[in-house]
Amino acid sequence: MTHTLTKLVTGISLATLAATAQADDKTLDFGVPAWPGITVKTEIAEQLLGPLGYDTQANELGLQVIYQGMESGDIDVFLGGWMPAQRDMFTPREESGSIVSVANNVDGAQMTLAVPEYLYEDGIQSFADLDDNRERFNGKIHGFGAGSAASEILEAAIDDDTWGLGDWSLVDTSEVGMLSAARDAISREEAIVWVGWTPHWMNLELPMRYLEDPKDLFGENNGESEVLTLVRGDYAESNPNLLAFFENFTFSAEEQSWMIQEYGQQERDLSEVASQWIADNTERVEAMLTDVTSTDGEPAWPIIEASLAQ
Repeated sequence: MTHTLTKLVTGISLATLAATAQADDKTLDFGVPAWPGITVKTEIAEQLLGPLGYDTQANELGLQVIYQGMESGDIDVFLGGWMPAQRDMFTPREESGSIVSVANNVDGAQMTLAVPEYLYEDGIQSFADLDDNRERFNGKIHGFGAGSAASEILEAAIDDDTWGLGDWSLVDTSEVGMLSAARDAISREEAIVWVGWTPHWMNLELPMRYLEDPKDLFGENNGESEVLTLVRGDYAESNPNLLAFFENFTFSAEEQSWMIQEYGQQERDLSEVASQWIADNTERVEAMLTDVTSTDGEPAWPIIEASLAQ
């Protein structure tokens, strides 16, 4: 069983990626951006598929390169198709058949504006409540990076004066900078509004609530999102057993928030975090492996159960 992590910079040429993949075209190649939740989920998949006889490789790549790699046949699976944020990259490739969506692997994902719990309890519960409290917020919304889908949504809202935000400004720093500002404001019980999402460790560590937005600026159902498991079209057709595995390979937003917290925030060893989730969730793992076999055609769960007992 081969289980390796190939780190490739965001701007790597597809020719280099192709050379890596073609070195062993029997290897299941994952595309993995530098996002803790996707990294841990990929590691869990590798730890489950390895004992079943599959060779796997996790390739750390930028998002655009992952989509290009799936289109060119060099990346087989991506566990982080966040929709609707990635819709422009995904839809044309779905329509061409080069990528298929297998499952929504996170139940309860969401992205919208968030405030501290004490502000929510004080009556600031909707986007409609923001402008009436502009002075408390100094007319600022905190974002996690210029050019992100969230920033584009908020800039458009400001330009269109949606919810009276026309005289507000977007403070775009980074994810770390944004959440540091949120944590600092919360420590002093001051007013702050920022772009929040789940799954993420912020939901476990910060007393926060999501604002209601009847206009659905961040998407339908108040920013409800999907995190799709994407498989290369040709690969899906030729690997029905793996397709069955990925159809059942799903998590709750709370579970992925825990993964992000343990690996991304607490900086625990990747393999250890994935192994703990598997050991703590054997019934879930057994359900994931329903109708899945090893490469030799043997039922998958008894093989994994035996490996866990070692």
